[in-house]
Amino acid sequence: MPGGRLTQDDRRQIAAGLAAGLGYAELGRRLDRPASTIMREVTRNGGPAGYAADRADADTRDRARRQKQAPVVAPPIMADEYGRDPEAVRGVAESFTELLIAQGLPKMEARVLTCLYLTDSGTLTAGDLVQRLRVSPASISHAIAFLEQQGILRRERDPGERRERYVVDDEIWLRSVLASVQMNNALAAQSRHAAEVLGPDTPAGVRFGASAELLDLVSEGLQQAMEKWRERLTYR
Repeated sequence: MPGGRLTQDDRRQIAAGLAAGLGYAELGRRLDRPASTIMREVTRNGGPAGYAADRADADTRDRARRQKQAPVVAPPIMADEYGRDPEAVRGVAESFTELLIAQGLPKMEARVLTCLYLTDSGTLTAGDLVQRLRVSPASISHAIAFLEQQGILRRERDPGERRERYVVDDEIWLRSVLASVQMNNALAAQSRHAAEVLGPDTPAGVRFGASAELLDLVSEGLQQAMEKWRERLTYR
């Protein structure tokens, strides 16, 4: 029926139309479907040059069958020595991960960082992360490489041990703020240079000059915050 799922006969008409050089709009009119439906169908099944009706129909049925399978149930968060509510901890993990993603961290990297950050030890092995997050070792490896490159975690290995451990510490956000300061300083310097080149009294020059002033203020505030934090750590 119009608007319903594509049938095998529909797919054969699409294949014939593509072979005849028809566009998505014309195919949509002939099948009484939106052109976007035809485009998605063709794109996910080999594209205009590789579309085959029978294979597309079989692949679609296979995808639908996989989607109906019961999802893997995440392992329960066990009660710990501090008596924390497992469901409350799970809620913290989910909301913290979502916040990291909203701040621009890729999803897998956000999950790995949250998993590490929620441990009391602040350290886990790759095997621990695979087991807790139910993902492949390759996914963990890529996420670790990214987080290490950003200075968010580090690797450790005790003498005689073969397995590496990945560690987050109390200075994780201090390093993040320091990276922000360095980026702000670079942007401010470049903005001042641009203002000089464009002319400090021109509209574009004024815009760059104002940006440099704002970035300088941001860096100054962040520097003061880091100094206060270091003083508190020393006091502790």
